[in-house]
Amino acid sequence: ASRIRLSQNQPNTLVGTTKFDYNILALQGQAQWEPDLWGQVRRTVEQARADAQASAADLANVALSLHAELATDYFQLRGLDTQKQLLETTLASDDDELQLTRKRFGGGVANAVDVAQAETQYRTVKAQAIDTGVARAQYEHAIATLIGVPASTFSLAPQPLVMASVLPPIPSGLPSALLERRPDVAAAERRVAAANAQIGIATAAYYPNITLSGTVGLESGVLGTLFEIPSLLWSLGASAFETLFDAGRRHALTDQARDAYEGQVATYRQSVLTAFQDAEDNLSALRILEEEAEAQAAAVDSARQSLALSDKRYKGGVATYLEVLTAQTFQLNNERAQADVATRRCTASVQLIKALGGGWTTDRK
Repeated sequence: ASRIRLSQNQPNTLVGTTKFDYNILALQGQAQWEPDLWGQVRRTVEQARADAQASAADLANVALSLHAELATDYFQLRGLDTQKQLLETTLASDDDELQLTRKRFGGGVANAVDVAQAETQYRTVKAQAIDTGVARAQYEHAIATLIGVPASTFSLAPQPLVMASVLPPIPSGLPSALLERRPDVAAAERRVAAANAQIGIATAAYYPNITLSGTVGLESGVLGTLFEIPSLLWSLGASAFETLFDAGRRHALTDQARDAYEGQVATYRQSVLTAFQDAEDNLSALRILEEEAEAQAAAVDSARQSLALSDKRYKGGVATYLEVLTAQTFQLNNERAQADVATRRCTASVQLIKALGGGWTTDRK
């Protein structure tokens, strides 16, 4: 701290019976400095910096979560587009089967039960195709909200999932250092640093505050000699302030700071463990879903062959329409299950990227 003062004094002094008038002109500056001997100021700066970095990491975590949610909603929507395409393809096939069954009934080859079953199958698939529009609209509206546009003005054209173009290849042996990119882990680590700095601040209160002060100035009775060397005056001094009794306040604050530090360490440890769990969960999910996708693809091929054989048997008059209906149901269910597995693989890939902090590399962008 510093202070500059310009003053003029005009006292009256009596010597015997004679009165003297004189002026004193003074120009002074004062400065005070409190050295950070015990690190209180340095620790306060460290704490503020760590808190600011933790807040920035919180912001990055929100941004990462929003991006992951956006990608998840997008793949869910595309999965529904795949479901809708399968249902519409099945609906066209069921319509052909219905027309064929009606002709066979008109020719006396089929009975009314076959026609009723064919109509039931057609109406059921049609209702399922319409029902996918409800969830698709909700995901479309969610995407619009996430990108900041009114839901009524946003739309996405239907486009089924193509697995080869959406799933990024996962490198083998992902390093655990990738988890350091996670914003929530970084925020927890910075809060540990801030709590550690608070211990230093609390500990510094046990030591005295030392202040160095100095005064320099000019003083003269004549303005013409105010800025000459003989008019120079200065002084230096030091003071110390120490609290001798505070009824245990400093001790309590230090204990509180240490307990807060232990709490932040526990939170940081839990954040790291959760990060490992998230990464392992989604790595396992991707590995298992890949195996499931292969098995489901084989099931779809078998269901298609079964439907083709049943359809030939029905047209040849060997089987009833119930056999065709059963084969159609199996095929549709297996194709929809295949589309569901594809959607789950996409969302698991998104969640793995989120669990690793946004990518496969340790570079901090």
